Amino acid sequence: MLFLVIGLFTSGSAQPPAPTSIELEKLDQVFLITPWNLLPLVLLVVLSVRKVSASISLFLAAVFAGISGAILQPRVFSGFVGADHLTPLGAIRATWLAMSSGFSAHTGIADIDRLLSRGGMDSMLLTLWLIIGAVTFGALLDELGLIRRLTDPLLARAKSRGGLYVAVFGSAFGLNIVAGDQYIALVLPARTYRAEFAKRGLAPTNLSRLCADSGTVTSPLVPWNSCGAFMSSALGVSTLLYLPFAFFNILSPLLSLLYGFTGFKIERTSETDLVTESDGAPDPSETSPEDDHH
Repeated sequence: MLFLVIGLFTSGSAQPPAPTSIELEKLDQVFLITPWNLLPLVLLVVLSVRKVSASISLFLAAVFAGISGAILQPRVFSGFVGADHLTPLGAIRATWLAMSSGFSAHTGIADIDRLLSRGGMDSMLLTLWLIIGAVTFGALLDELGLIRRLTDPLLARAKSRGGLYVAVFGSAFGLNIVAGDQYIALVLPARTYRAEFAKRGLAPTNLSRLCADSGTVTSPLVPWNSCGAFMSSALGVSTLLYLPFAFFNILSPLLSLLYGFTGFKIERTSETDLVTESDGAPDPSETSPEDDHH
């Protein structure tokens, strides 16, 4: 609704793109347009339905796409590697170059070139290093007990349910800023505040929903967060430019905080669920004589 209102009351000044008919004609000249091109996508769907791991599914689909592309688009493959005709070695080289550093199109139409030219795995290395560094830093914070040093003062001041919700939100959003990865901002607050939610009779689903709303959706709003870096790279727009229009990412945590203060949609635990979590050992007072004998 908010985007509809913005669209109705604003006018764009962007340069109109080339007519669709010209773009389709150019694509038809460069590539062989056929339903057979969808086979790699079909393979990916089949592997996903069969619950094959994501890394293996993506790898097999990429390799199959290279094989089918060499058969269906030999002219494109040979031009990509600068050969007069496509050989098996040239097909392997073209597939590897497209996967590693990306495909580059030169059709003469800027919109088509931007659509087809991508950076491959090389373009994602910066984001991957950011994720690895953030996860390592978050693990160190957890193991050294620094997270507890930060959250204990918040818990001491969180006398009400609303205050507890604010503490969780502050921890999750703060970790998005400090640790730089949404995985840390999602997992560590859930582990830290789990006992407190159980102590106050709040169902674990409340904490799960709050952590998701506080840690997951706010991560694209931080420029140096792994999600913010990925979104900015994919959209070609800096994080601070799209931030004012990320209505869901801003309103979702605010709505969760409103639930915490009003009690709306808050699930309570039953009496049988209010047992304090232990390390798994049974209470000695509850063991039977038969158990003592064994």
